[in-house]
Amino acid sequence: MNTLAARTRVWPSILAAALGLASMACSNGAGSSTQAGVGPNPMLPPPDKQLIPTVKVAEAVGWPAGLAPKPVPGTKVQRFAEGLDHPRWLYVLPNGDVLVAETNAPPKPDDGKGIKGFFMKRAMKKAGAGTPSANRITLLRDADGDGKAETRSVFLAGLNSPFGMALVGDWLYVANTDSVVRFPYRNGAVRIEAAGSKLVDLPGGRLNHHWTKNLIASRDGRKLYASVGSNSNVGENGMEVERGRAAIWEIDVASGASREFATGLRNPVGMAWQPDTGMLWTVVNERDELGDDLVPDYMTSVRDGGFYGWPYSYFGPHVDQRVKPQRPDLVTKAIMPDYALGAHTASLGLTSAAGNALPARFANGMFIGQHGSWNRDPPSGYRVVFVPFKAGNPSGLPEEVLGGFLGPQGQAFGRPVGVAIDKRGGLLVADDVGNIVWRVD
Repeated sequence: MNTLAARTRVWPSILAAALGLASMACSNGAGSSTQAGVGPNPMLPPPDKQLIPTVKVAEAVGWPAGLAPKPVPGTKVQRFAEGLDHPRWLYVLPNGDVLVAETNAPPKPDDGKGIKGFFMKRAMKKAGAGTPSANRITLLRDADGDGKAETRSVFLAGLNSPFGMALVGDWLYVANTDSVVRFPYRNGAVRIEAAGSKLVDLPGGRLNHHWTKNLIASRDGRKLYASVGSNSNVGENGMEVERGRAAIWEIDVASGASREFATGLRNPVGMAWQPDTGMLWTVVNERDELGDDLVPDYMTSVRDGGFYGWPYSYFGPHVDQRVKPQRPDLVTKAIMPDYALGAHTASLGLTSAAGNALPARFANGMFIGQHGSWNRDPPSGYRVVFVPFKAGNPSGLPEEVLGGFLGPQGQAFGRPVGVAIDKRGGLLVADDVGNIVWRVD
């Protein structure tokens, strides 16, 4: 840890550029295990209200020839598809075809302004998030079942930072960064030529801080659920720009009518149905700048009408004193998340384990893609984990299923994002730095 950086608690700081956005400040509890911040009752340290946060970026370098991530013993990993352009999200069609959203952030002219914003943009570029969006969905087909896609085609093009996908009947729904659109789908098609139509607008605009919008359909196909992240870290841009954000929306497929299904979720991304209970679950990226071990990202069941604290509190009653004005009336209503996943892991991907072909201990639970920290020392995330479930709820510690995404000098060979179970039971993992979809079985 650079001692000069530790003493320099000034924001903005020219030192940040000189150090190449490495570790810029000593952290609260740096070097501690993330295990204390994992599980249904995480140990939360006191907040460390840093004037300048820890910034420790794993430089995105891609995979050296011959290297691959490390699968859990008893399984193997291979490249299902490679040479993609920032693959972020996956969706498996009923016939086994795999759709991958090749996407990145849209232009956001009002986000990241000022010197702090300048350094954050540099950090994100170093982490591999600075490339223009390909704005397309690509179809991958493994017809011979060898675990590698031999067919690849541009399925949809000209989208607007697409992310979530859901097939309902003969319609494919796509969550652009600012709307849900739908396209007619024909089984086996390798490309959709028809023009899409808009079902509903989603919060977007010139700020659009958390730009990814995910989708999942209800079991009966009558509803869609769309995840919408916040427009800030902790409401520092004012709550007016947070309308409809930090929430999961429920959308009526027939009419496009929408409502906020659950709120106070800073940045919900992955969503999955728990097969035993039928409950909707999500993974949420929590707030920054309270220290290396605050606040844990989490996985939780999603209650209709539930409020989960953001921005006024975290993990139930823990008030965030930075937020003005305070809302004790809302804090008293804040639901405690079900399961902490460790601070700054950037847990994004989520899929139910149902139907997977991995060893038997992975039969019941959730797989989670952890994109990895940029603001923790030592880093956290950069792996895919499995959380076992029993009777519809988490029942043990996470187990790493796919790791080795960080190199010996701390560089990022890859960063896992979306996860999905393919038709043959393999675990698919989108790697947006390696530009690869990995398959574990």
